[in-house]
Amino acid sequence: MKRHIPNIITCCNLLCGAQAVMLAAEGLFHCALGMIILGALFDFFDGLSARALKVKNPIGKEIDSLADVITFGLAPSVMVMQAIRLATDNSNYAWGWWSALALVMAAFSALRLAKFNIDERQTSSFIGLATPANAIFWASLVATFPDMASWGTWLPWAMLAVVVLSCWLLVCELPFFSLKFHDLSWSANKTRYVFLIGCVLILALCCTMAALRHNYHYALFSGTGIILWYVVANICSPKK
Repeated sequence: MKRHIPNIITCCNLLCGAQAVMLAAEGLFHCALGMIILGALFDFFDGLSARALKVKNPIGKEIDSLADVITFGLAPSVMVMQAIRLATDNSNYAWGWWSALALVMAAFSALRLAKFNIDERQTSSFIGLATPANAIFWASLVATFPDMASWGTWLPWAMLAVVVLSCWLLVCELPFFSLKFHDLSWSANKTRYVFLIGCVLILALCCTMAALRHNYHYALFSGTGIILWYVVANICSPKK
């Protein structure tokens, strides 16, 4: 029975992703964000449980990638597509087609996951932005600013431009560090410690803004801020 436990957890990730897609299509962005975060937790614990139970199942690796495509690829793409449509008040028929370009991010997420499965360089770090990080960036951004209709006609174009940048980050050859600690020494984990300190500061700043303005949406922006900090930290960190 224990060999099926990691796969069951992975399937929970897939179910969270499917629910996130449905919620995003209805414009319930906060609930969709919650499902994506819950899926990310399941995605973390399926690998952890497999290592703890010493289970090696080739099917598990395939299911994990399929689940990640839904949760971290399709779900945030649908959120962006719906956000663009709401930003244009669905008044412009052409935007119904342009907004669908956000779904390209789901295709690049699938390509990113396929590359990860066959790339032997990504055992202790990443090449390209990980799909969960990209998903949290977009889901937090859309959930933070659900009412985008008053922002102006430039917003949909700006979002699509950032979508293109996200697609490139997913499949680029830029090294990204992971948060796996082999020991707790400062010298071996300096970049990770600096990143975590920055995450705490970003979270504190967003929560403070939410409290001062009496609007919890600002707290949700911490997810987007942390991923932006993660990208900047990787670009600025020295490469060996």
